[in-house]
Amino acid sequence: MRIPDTWRHRLPPAWPLLALALWLLALAGLRPVALPDEGRYGGVAWEMLDSGSWLTPTLFGMPYFHKPPLMYWVDMLAMQWLGPTPLALRAAPLLGGWLLGLALWIEARAQGGVDAARRALAWLAVLPLFYLGAQYANHDMLVAGWISLAVVCARQALRGERPHLGWLCAAWASMALALLSKGLIGVVLPGLVVLPGLVLQRRWRALGFLPHPLGLAVFAVIALPWMLEMQQRYPGFFDYFIIEQHFHRYTEARFNNAQPLWFFLVVLPLATLPASLRAVRALRQGGFALWWIVAIVAFFSLPRSKLVGYVLPALLPWALLLARAWVGQRGERLVWAASALLCALAVPAIAHWGAPDHADLGAALRARLAPGDTVLLTGEPFFDLRLQAGLSHPPAVLADWDAVRRQGGDNWQRELLDAARFDPAAGERVLWTPERLGRERCASGRIWLVAPPADALPGAQAVFSGRRASLYRLPRPDNCP
Repeated sequence: MRIPDTWRHRLPPAWPLLALALWLLALAGLRPVALPDEGRYGGVAWEMLDSGSWLTPTLFGMPYFHKPPLMYWVDMLAMQWLGPTPLALRAAPLLGGWLLGLALWIEARAQGGVDAARRALAWLAVLPLFYLGAQYANHDMLVAGWISLAVVCARQALRGERPHLGWLCAAWASMALALLSKGLIGVVLPGLVVLPGLVLQRRWRALGFLPHPLGLAVFAVIALPWMLEMQQRYPGFFDYFIIEQHFHRYTEARFNNAQPLWFFLVVLPLATLPASLRAVRALRQGGFALWWIVAIVAFFSLPRSKLVGYVLPALLPWALLLARAWVGQRGERLVWAASALLCALAVPAIAHWGAPDHADLGAALRARLAPGDTVLLTGEPFFDLRLQAGLSHPPAVLADWDAVRRQGGDNWQRELLDAARFDPAAGERVLWTPERLGRERCASGRIWLVAPPADALPGAQAVFSGRRASLYRLPRPDNCP
């Protein structure tokens, strides 16, 4: 944790931010694509890049509005440079992790100087929840980074005797980018963290300064154009994106991942071991950092649906409190080193023992495809297959779609049905029923079936057995006219 003084004087003051970037990048491309999340979001970005459509996210060629597009835009830029690699599709969470580190650096430096900022950043970097979250391709770390930066910029804007308009505009810009990362929580959570304290302190002037017209204009210019464009193209967009994917998901019990009320009270300390061995001492410090943690944990504890990544916006204050709690404590360096080693070993361990992706299946399919062939999927969400196989056209997906509609709920098949709402013609091409398959098998062209062995169709001829699923050829039936 300590750099010799002779070296430190030769380094730029913010060198720990560069070190953080290198630390996060070093092993980020080592493990396979995690399914379904990384395959889904990486696949959406690849489809957008392949089609040249930078505005409308698509899943199997159908508009996909579960989340806004900033993650996909970041990954698309990375794929232009690196190709459709695991490292490229993790560009957005890596950026989010670095932004969270930047926000911590600004906050800790404002409170205790450069040494305090270095210490806090060093502890953040080795928290397993932070380290692995920054290398996991979903929207959680990117929005956590922007939310953290928004809170810190707002605090910087109000820290002096006179409010600072530049910092305030940076806060509103961060909230706009947070909204484009994962939706309305990008505005709600910074407000929930910052506003109550100002009210309790009766800082009415500061409260009146926050909605400054220039800050609101910055927010509107960044956040609104994409949403307005999508509403114009797809009239049901606002109802689906705002009402269903935000309010319904927060208030209703029909979505997956139901967890008890105390879920995050356990997840946060467990996922930040061994640093959290000083959790009690850290929490006793109280102050704004404690309120920040309470606000985030309480907000995400109320809905039934909970995922570990939801608590990532609480990592900045948590790291700040833990860093202070370990100052001068016995075993500080040993615990820090153990945490760093745990992070470094976790990635190759996951790569070796974790579930494989569909890279082998994609290569086998790519080697056999010819113009006019059809790819048919069934049995599980092969969201990474277009990326792995480089499919220029969306595959078809076989299911009893009427039964899926009746069942409701929240699953990968429901996501495809939701996407088909916005482009029924594309939905007709992609969502095959067993009756449709019977007709298509008699049409010209080969049909390649990708499925787990247990879901293989009668008469399917196996041509390749992958680690997760197999590739089959569906022969033309003898009774075709």
